[in-house]
Amino acid sequence: MEIFKFANPQYLYALLAVPVMVILFIGLSYWRKKKLKRFGDSRLLAILIPDFSKGWPIVRLILLMVGLIFLIFGIADPQIGSKLEDVKRQGIDIVICLDVSNSMNAQDIKPSRLESSKRSISRLIDQLEGDRIGIVVFAGRAYIQLPITTDYSAARMFLSTINTNIVPTQGTAIEEAINTAMTSFDFEDTHSKAIVIITDGEDHDGDAIKAAREAAEKGVKIFAIGMGLAEGSPIPIIDARGNITGYRKDKSGNTVITKLDETILQQIASIGGGMYIRANTSRAGLELIYEQINKMDKTEFETKMFADYEHQFQILLMFALAFILIELIVLERKGKLQRRIKLFGSSE
Repeated sequence: MEIFKFANPQYLYALLAVPVMVILFIGLSYWRKKKLKRFGDSRLLAILIPDFSKGWPIVRLILLMVGLIFLIFGIADPQIGSKLEDVKRQGIDIVICLDVSNSMNAQDIKPSRLESSKRSISRLIDQLEGDRIGIVVFAGRAYIQLPITTDYSAARMFLSTINTNIVPTQGTAIEEAINTAMTSFDFEDTHSKAIVIITDGEDHDGDAIKAAREAAEKGVKIFAIGMGLAEGSPIPIIDARGNITGYRKDKSGNTVITKLDETILQQIASIGGGMYIRANTSRAGLELIYEQINKMDKTEFETKMFADYEHQFQILLMFALAFILIELIVLERKGKLQRRIKLFGSSE
């Protein structure tokens, strides 16, 4: 069994520079073509500038882009883990139930309720040492996004894919979220167990109080975080590019204002023996809840972990260097060898 990961995945964002550079090249080529047309007919220019090549700049761009892609992947440092070891750890089982309904796109908490929640969960993952974590996403329905695991790299990867389109049915089914989280736990072991619900609490369906009571009877503590400010916020409509194109309206054409519903969350946390925290503009409050979770009894368990990872960046950097060196050799102006090669049917 092997596992693949990037040691520095944040550098992969640099891949966005590749299409940007291609677009700039196309724009520059179009601008240069217009400028050259001002000097005369293309056949006349071929006579006046016999060594100019239209094809080689494109070849150079391809070589440079391929080299850049290899370079970025190399810097991200891909690693393969191939050695598993049995490790004894102490920890708690935590399942985070994250609301992904459209109202979580509201921006009364910057950059949005959902993005603030995800950042807070990411910081929590960074603090975990022996605890196991799982993620449940819910709106009108609830689904297990990440089964309980100690693989924090996988947790970060699954977290990054979460958005408000991941659950097609709208609503805020807190009861179903709690019940789904309960199926994630193994009640045959003696681990302390906790559920953290992160939601704006609006439009809850079913009997969340009953679900919380049943969870508490099985020894599971429930904590809740209310996302949103008291004054509320409009719900933005976001296109595929992430741009706001408008705000949701009701049947009368009035802008819908989503407000935090704290009552249900306070009741759930009280019944579940946990605590309720309202998020604010500077922090979601998950850190404070983890401090309380961390005080719960921790159970020792044995798990398998990858102990050795083999770095794979060397070969990628070699390819990157090779393509960049070749690009430097290729000249825009034809040499003797280039004159013999007719790229793209060029005859100038």
